[in-house]
Amino acid sequence: MKSVPAEATRHDVAAWILAGVALFSVLHLRLLPALLAGLLVAELVHVIVPRLRIFRISGPRGRLVAVALLAVVISSLITVGIIALVAFFRSDAGSLSTLLAKMADIVDAARDKLPVWIGDKLPDDAESLRVAFTDWLRTHADTIQVAGATLGITLTQILVGLVIGALVALREVQTSRSPGPLAAAMAARIIAFGEAFRRIVFAQVRISALNTTLTAVYLMVVLPSLGVHLPLRKTMIAVTFFIGLMPIIGNLISNTVIVIVSLSHSLGVALGSLGYLILIHKLEYFINARIVGTQIHSKAWELLIAMLVMEAAFGIPGVIAAPIYYGYIKYELAKRRLL
Repeated sequence: MKSVPAEATRHDVAAWILAGVALFSVLHLRLLPALLAGLLVAELVHVIVPRLRIFRISGPRGRLVAVALLAVVISSLITVGIIALVAFFRSDAGSLSTLLAKMADIVDAARDKLPVWIGDKLPDDAESLRVAFTDWLRTHADTIQVAGATLGITLTQILVGLVIGALVALREVQTSRSPGPLAAAMAARIIAFGEAFRRIVFAQVRISALNTTLTAVYLMVVLPSLGVHLPLRKTMIAVTFFIGLMPIIGNLISNTVIVIVSLSHSLGVALGSLGYLILIHKLEYFINARIVGTQIHSKAWELLIAMLVMEAAFGIPGVIAAPIYYGYIKYELAKRRLL
């Protein structure tokens, strides 16, 4: 005989309402990067702490060590990234004149392979390319300024989210008093949402691995069999995996890189790459739904509907958040035996 769930208290109801308002506000106020960054740090701490037991480190001390390790790794990655960017743009390869010259060479090489009506509209040399680039920057200055501000805000949100995630992971170290009934109910909601996030992250690793495999087959098998050997194939495969860890957006970025490199060979190869990658991108909805659905015990069609609705309501952030939100909501409903 199945056990009947305990009747929901007013604190549980209040916690559900607050959780719903918080989840909606995250998307409405565009705070999803901060939320995901904070959850990532908190869940990584939970993953690292049990593995520290082999060094006889556990409990509150284990959390402190885990947070310290993550702080060192994240700060090191940020520092290395900044140094690498500064070194690149200060080098000859990263100078504007060198980049324009390389782009002009690519345009010259592609001119003979493109239709006449396209080739006639391309710049003739590096100077013409520089003038066209300057005019484009002047025309789209407002758009570029908004995009730059948005990127800066997003990076700031991620950094703040990382700090908040670390502080949340240390909450058991910082306080020893028992929480009140509402705080306990909210903590249960947070734990359930974190579990949904952890399942989605592991699923996204599998999705990225599958996308990388399909891309590698195209770059290393399909194109060579047709006599096409693109440069930087191994680099593009590595980029596809690591960038692909970001849902949806990562796939679009890696696909753009592959199409641009394909264009350096010929327009036909670029169109073929675009068609193949669009097919993979469309299949990602079904692949994502299938793999993620297995993790959160949902059917593919359920997640597809959730992703479509969230995309219509909030755009790409809605697509990214849809599996996590739906997994959490379904967990809450299943726990009350409403499903």
